[in-house]
Amino acid sequence: MKTVAFTQMKDGTQEEYIYLQNLEHDYIRGLPDRLLVALKRLGDSMEGYQVSRLTHSLQSATLAEADGADLETIVAALVHDIGDDLAPENHSQLAAAVLRPYVRAEVTWIVEMHGLFQMKYYAHHYGKNPDGYLAYKDHPWFESCNRFCERYDQAAFDPAYPTQPLSHFEPMLREVFTRTPFDPAILKERSSF
Repeated sequence: MKTVAFTQMKDGTQEEYIYLQNLEHDYIRGLPDRLLVALKRLGDSMEGYQVSRLTHSLQSATLAEADGADLETIVAALVHDIGDDLAPENHSQLAAAVLRPYVRAEVTWIVEMHGLFQMKYYAHHYGKNPDGYLAYKDHPWFESCNRFCERYDQAAFDPAYPTQPLSHFEPMLREVFTRTPFDPAILKERSSF
């Protein structure tokens, strides 16, 4: 079988759905390769900064690694802006959705909220409220997100900073994104930031 025969999902057979499930498993195994392509594309994204979005992402991950962050946080720093191309108004949520099946809840929350938290550095220049993040001041991961933004995100725009290449982080990315998705042992709420 090369394709299924149905034109409406409700008409599919068990044989067709098993066939599709096998194809989907193969496709999912290619996720790390597609993420590497998406990261490389950030090299040609929005201009105006002294570094490309790719360099910013690599620098964020380099800063996290140099700071002794764990594997999940380093990979989160690497992919935290992966949504910039397709979801510029909610890039944080897109990146968090990509990470969610593979990392602990704390890391997902940090990435999901980093867009709001980072506004404290610049929103006032646009006449917007820089303090929106304070709505979460009682959240258990509030300080983790603050540290992530301060140490790895807002500080990663320096063209002179010695930044690791993508090849350095590729094994880490592959390790995280080849995990069993939604593994309770990984997703359980624990903090090591």
